[in-house]
Amino acid sequence: MFVVSNFLKAFASVVDVVLSIYYWLILIRALISWVNPDPYNAIVQFLYRATEPVLQPIRRVLPHMGIDISPIIAFLAIIFLKGFLVATLLDLSYQMR
Repeated sequence: MFVVSNFLKAFASVVDVVLSIYYWLILIRALISWVNPDPYNAIVQFLYRATEPVLQPIRRVLPHMGIDISPIIAFLAIIFLKGFLVATLLDLSYQMR
């Protein structure tokens, strides 16, 4: 059972790191959007390609307003996943020991 427990603990750590990285990517994209970046810049293109698959579905669901609040909704989802999913995986791994 300790193998499954260790796997769940490692998986929870990886999910936590991936969600943290994605949080920072969305934050950087939101901040860069304030300064009208060069769309041909490789970093800007990477940020758009990395974050658009999450932000676009949120934009489709939200009503169109003057300000894009999809990053805020994505932040809340990431915080929820870190608080619920990661914590649940860690609790499961500790209970299996």
